[in-house]
Amino acid sequence: MKEKELRRSLAVLPIGTVMKLTNLTARQIRYYETQELIKPERSDGNRRLYSLNDVDRLLEIKDYLDEGLNMAGIREIFMQKQLDQEHRKEQQSKTLTDDDVREILHDEILRAGGLQGMSPTSPKLR
Repeated sequence: MKEKELRRSLAVLPIGTVMKLTNLTARQIRYYETQELIKPERSDGNRRLYSLNDVDRLLEIKDYLDEGLNMAGIREIFMQKQLDQEHRKEQQSKTLTDDDVREILHDEILRAGGLQGMSPTSPKLR
């Protein structure tokens, strides 16, 4: 994780500070937690601690509500974003084999109109 993202994910803000930053009440913030839209960390004394990422998410929730979305719609948007993010991570971690590279090269050559009629297993591509 990059330094900037690491710092944004540190849960150090108490609910009072988050209330001032977001202009939300403690009750609203706790409600969004019960709706599983945010998940603040807990201190040793069981107090909620929020990160800058949590503040961003609360502001995003507030914007969606202002646009007329309900909790179910907001939850669906966040679930889709999470799935997209997981998919991107999966795609980035996928490594290409030599055969994959050959096949991609073959397809690109065919699209460019170069060597039509050759198969990916042709000796010239190996």
